[in-house]
Amino acid sequence: MAGTSSGIVAALTAAALGAVGFLAYQAQTHVPPGLGRPGPGASASASAAARERHGPGAAPGGTGTGDRVVYSLDDDRVWLVRRGDLVQRSFRVTPGTVDPPPGVYWVTSRSSAVIGTDGVPVEHVVRFTSVGGVVIGFSAATASRRAAGSAVRTGGIRETRADGDAMWAFATAGMRVVVIR
Repeated sequence: MAGTSSGIVAALTAAALGAVGFLAYQAQTHVPPGLGRPGPGASASASAAARERHGPGAAPGGTGTGDRVVYSLDDDRVWLVRRGDLVQRSFRVTPGTVDPPPGVYWVTSRSSAVIGTDGVPVEHVVRFTSVGGVVIGFSAATASRRAAGSAVRTGGIRETRADGDAMWAFATAGMRVVVIR
């Protein structure tokens, strides 16, 4: 009987992951013009100027509508944005050594607690892409950071524990993540 239960759980988990993956793919193929990866004529300075004009409490322009996480590579800042461009929270982050390219992504998986690639225990891990085999996501360290070797490539975008709590509550599976310069 225990083997049957674990088989059912495994099948349901696989079906759920498949459905989320399919929906993410379907959403990616229906991204409105201007929300995809920036073209050759895109201006990073326009986005930076909008952030300077509106400050960290305002959602950067050109990041779409609806609920979304916006992550600025240049500013090392995250905005948790609700419908109507209402910023629920904005905070600074410390990026890993590998950055995701600017573009639109979706939260693909989450873990309540793991050990980061740098050996640091982290919580509230919210993953949204990978680059060259390095998984990229937001997380909060639960212990002081150990120095990682120079050869260690990390994709953890570190937040404070309070900001990690807010990200965890906000960014559920399938949530849009918009990465900008």
